[in-house]
Amino acid sequence: MPKSKWVSFFLCLFFGLLGIHKFYEGRVLMGLLYMFTGGIFGIGVLVDLIVLLFKPNPYYP
Repeated sequence: MPKSKWVSFFLCLFFGLLGIHKFYEGRVLMGLLYMFTGGIFGIGVLVDLIVLLFKPNPYYP
């Protein structure tokens, strides 16, 4: 099922440290990793925001 780029982007922007955008994409283990490491210490969230900007909308995770 395709996911919306913008839903994932805003989830990452506001709840990235909790990994909510990873759960939305269906990546539960990555979501848990982000949750327990604070978005991989904030660096993973910044990388994800940049990557999400360049993904097509809709996209398949």
